Amino acid sequence: MTGNHQNTSITRRHALAVSGGTVAAGGLALTGYQSAFADTTTQTAASASSTATSTGAACMQLMSSVTEGPYYLDGALVRKDITEGKSGVPLTLSLTVVDATDGCTPVKGAAVEIWHCDAWGYYSGYTTAGPGGSVPAESEEGDSANDNTYLRGYQIANAHGVVKFETIFPGWYIPRTCHIHVKVHTGGQKEDGTYEGGKVNYTGQLFFDDNTAEAIFALEPYAKHTGTYTKLADDMVYDGGGAASGLLTLKAVHKKDPSKGYKGSLTLGIDPDAENTGAGSGGTPPSGAPSDAPTGTPPSDSASPSASS
Repeated sequence: MTGNHQNTSITRRHALAVSGGTVAAGGLALTGYQSAFADTTTQTAASASSTATSTGAACMQLMSSVTEGPYYLDGALVRKDITEGKSGVPLTLSLTVVDATDGCTPVKGAAVEIWHCDAWGYYSGYTTAGPGGSVPAESEEGDSANDNTYLRGYQIANAHGVVKFETIFPGWYIPRTCHIHVKVHTGGQKEDGTYEGGKVNYTGQLFFDDNTAEAIFALEPYAKHTGTYTKLADDMVYDGGGAASGLLTLKAVHKKDPSKGYKGSLTLGIDPDAENTGAGSGGTPPSGAPSDAPTGTPPSDSASPSASS
């Protein structure tokens, strides 16, 4: 981990900026779950211009991308709800993409792609890959999710640069802390239910504070995964830069009941002229058998992993 050093092999202007967003709570019960997934796109869009202006300094903060990790798969679906019935604490994630090289203007049409593990630490496409510690097999979760596609997806930014996902709070796997992977693409288009063409402008990861993560991991179904959880300070990718390094700001409406769910939002300031390979300087990309590589093999009928997988 080299910290916030620029990746000069890509472009000196390549940037990501993140500003912590407001967070509210919803619930695992039906009404609470619907509350957690309530539509805030209008509010977010309405405030996009003022947000970009008020966070201009943060937006211009330059930092290099980080590794895409060993669990990336091509061909994720364009959709808002990526849960596919996976159980866990509801998380509504709103992201606003702006051009950090042009006054933080919204990047209409940018495709934001996210992927993360389920409550037990398993990734779709790699469901036989053990997350470490003591945990039941992924097949014991008893859900109807597609083992090749769950908790992966794209959203296309609207005129205000806003995308929104409905998902669950991720679990964890050894030796990583809790995180969500993210890529920002431009220049392509939606085709056959996925996003084709264009280029990747940014590859990064979003993180959660230790106190919130550990409170959630004490709940079901997360609690069935036991072992040594890696805290932020010990993570191989997170560099301690707070929001500028992808740390989400989270606040539960019901402070004593983390099961009620969360909403999070960040502003992603990119350079639309930049192109990123997913290797970055924030951690070592997978090669051979890295310490955080999956121990299983993707199903034969799954989408093909990227070259760095």
